[in-house]
Amino acid sequence: MIAELVWSYIYVVTIAVIVLSLYGMATRPNLLKKLIMLSILSDTGNILAVLIGVKSGVIKPPVFPGVSFTHHPEAGTESLARFAEEAVDPLPQVLVVTAIVIGLAVLIFLSYIAMLLYRKYGTLDVRLIEQRIRSGGGR
Repeated sequence: MIAELVWSYIYVVTIAVIVLSLYGMATRPNLLKKLIMLSILSDTGNILAVLIGVKSGVIKPPVFPGVSFTHHPEAGTESLARFAEEAVDPLPQVLVVTAIVIGLAVLIFLSYIAMLLYRKYGTLDVRLIEQRIRSGGGR
């Protein structure tokens, strides 16, 4: 009962952080703050993917393909069964590692674009950048 309550709390907090980061990206006019919110959103999405993979009893991961749980001379049947019960699904972990690398590359690219915009327009406020673009000038 308490374990389910803790898991529910973790999921609710994770979803709340995702919603707050989306709200921050939509409402803040500063590009640097938008990049920070994007980073938080990406990291929280990765945490959510890992949490989905950790939840025990949902998906049984493949453990030692070709090895029988009924007879294994090196490892006992009990230890293999315990390992299979405690193992997590490796697919979300692989996807999260890939998402971290891609998210970092996107964040670096967007940071470089923000630096270029700051050099040209002298601000990171999207409202002022839009005004300066419409007026046809830089600084």
